[in-house]
Amino acid sequence: MNEQEIISLIRLRDEKGIEELLTHYGPLMRYIIAPILQSPEDREECLSDVAMRVWEKINYFDPKQGKWTAWLTAITRNTALNRARKNAADTAQEIPPEMPSREITPEESVLKKERAAALTRAIKQLSSNEQTLFYRKYYYMQSTEQIASEMGFSLRAVEGKLYRVKKKLRKMLGGEADD
Repeated sequence: MNEQEIISLIRLRDEKGIEELLTHYGPLMRYIIAPILQSPEDREECLSDVAMRVWEKINYFDPKQGKWTAWLTAITRNTALNRARKNAADTAQEIPPEMPSREITPEESVLKKERAAALTRAIKQLSSNEQTLFYRKYYYMQSTEQIASEMGFSLRAVEGKLYRVKKKLRKMLGGEADD
C-alpha cells in the first residue's frame, strides 16, 4: 500500500489506515523515538500516541506544504519529546515556593522566536551533509555512535564534523567562532 492510500484511509477514518501506517512507517517512527525515550514501555506507548495524533491531525497534512515523511517524523519527534518532558516532570521533586517563576516573559518569547528564525536561516546555508549531521544529532537526538555507524564514518570524524558545523553556525550567527 502506498503513502496516498494510507493517507486516504486515515482521512476516511478507516482503522485499516492506522494498521498500514504502523506496518509501513512503524520502523521509521521507532527509529526516531528510540534515542529520545529509554524505556521500551515508553517507546511503545509513544508509538501508540503518535498513531493517535496522526489520526486526529491528518487533516492538517497538506502535501503542498511538505512531504508526508517530514510531517510524520515531526509529529513522531514532538510526541516523543513531550513524553520525555512529562516523564522528567513526573520524577522532578517539589519546587520550593521561593524559587523564581520559569514562565517566559513576552520579551523572552520574541527573542527566542528571532533566534530560532536566525538559526533556521543559518542551517539552510550549510551543505547537505552538514545539515544531515546537524539534524541527526540535535533534532533527532541520535547518538554520535549511531550517526557514525549509519553514515560510515569513524566516531572521531563525526565529532570533528559536528564541531566544525557548530563553529560555522556560531560564526554565521555572530557569536564567537573560536573555542
